[in-house]
Amino acid sequence: MVRFHTLRLDGELNIYRAQDTRQQLLETVAGLASQPEPQALDIDLSGVSEIDTSGVQLLLATMRYAQSQGMDTRLVRHSVAVIEAMTLLGLDGYLSNTPQGSTAAMHAEDAAA
Repeated sequence: MVRFHTLRLDGELNIYRAQDTRQQLLETVAGLASQPEPQALDIDLSGVSEIDTSGVQLLLATMRYAQSQGMDTRLVRHSVAVIEAMTLLGLDGYLSNTPQGSTAAMHAEDAAA
């Protein structure tokens, strides 16, 4: 059974805070990936007041890293700033509530096709 965890990010997610936030995200993913049972991570973005391209890049890299560790991740509870930035960059598909890279999501997409 998959265990779900939520990590809430608050404040600015920009180049000035990228290194600190990166460390927090990597430590969280590494800690969860070391567990014997399957883990999933929801990244709660409701408290993000500002995001730039380095923040977006950090989120996508975290999702890729988590996927390489066998974990599903979702970007959830998006703030207006996050929605605007991701939409502007054409990446708003990452804001769905379906885990990116999830086996269940891939099977659902295959069945719909």
